[in-house]
Amino acid sequence: MRVTVVEIQGCLASGAAITHDVMATANQISRRAGRAPPFDVTTVRYGPRRSRDKPRGADLVIVPGLGLGVASVDQLEAKLRSPACRRATDMLAQSFEAGATLAAGCASTFLLAETGLLNNRRATTTWWLGPLFRERYPLVELDTDRIVVADWPIVTGGAAMAQMDLMLAIVSKFAGPKLAGACANYLLLDQRRSQVPFMAVNYFASQDPKIARAEKWVRDNVARDFAMEELADAVALAPRTFARRIAATCGVAPIQFVQRIRLETARTLLETTRLSVEEIARRVGYAEPSTLRRLIRRDTKHSPGHFRPAA
Repeated sequence: MRVTVVEIQGCLASGAAITHDVMATANQISRRAGRAPPFDVTTVRYGPRRSRDKPRGADLVIVPGLGLGVASVDQLEAKLRSPACRRATDMLAQSFEAGATLAAGCASTFLLAETGLLNNRRATTTWWLGPLFRERYPLVELDTDRIVVADWPIVTGGAAMAQMDLMLAIVSKFAGPKLAGACANYLLLDQRRSQVPFMAVNYFASQDPKIARAEKWVRDNVARDFAMEELADAVALAPRTFARRIAATCGVAPIQFVQRIRLETARTLLETTRLSVEEIARRVGYAEPSTLRRLIRRDTKHSPGHFRPAA
């Protein structure tokens, strides 16, 4: 398979390194087993000046995260307007039209969305940019809970270190799950499926004063049961208006907003205290410990005991 890795000036160095390392490892393992290496990799770099490098008949084009210079929404939007990103976007559209599979991780998913190729497709991006992504590209079915979303022939990855998960998905798709597993073992990579455990509710909430007030109110009242109408009233918003503001700011429904704060609080108590799961459940507003156990396992794929400090 002919692979082109697109490195835009200032791209995330770790993302680019992971991309090359996983494919090099897949090739090395294949050679040792007496098989032909599955990936023929070239690199194309885009900077302020027009590059002579062009993808030549690529079967797969991979764009690691944009990296430096995208620490805020304003910086990302400026980066997307840069000549390097505009040329990369054109190249992605042309490569897809020529039959290539496309892959992008972290903020580089915005480049794919800029082409329109993600319209009516499923995708993910780094969790903290989810609200901006939804605002800019309403036709994309965004799922920021997922670390990797494969809607072949396009695959997208979440936050920076999701590049390793993205690459294992690519190896599995084009060289087989057995080789992907061997790469994971060789590089000590642990496949994850969700960004939920890493999402910071307070980051989203801080972008809207009303939602920031709602976050504080939930944390102050986390030990008791309450209706969403009571929460909306506490921040002087009608329930429907509150639901729209939560969705625009955090990308979730009000009940999910509250649930994430409860689970975040529970995880902190698990990591920092020796309180029983039953007591922690009560302290975060769940009458039944089984409810807390089920939600933690759903979002993290681990039991509560996994988050206990080592003895």
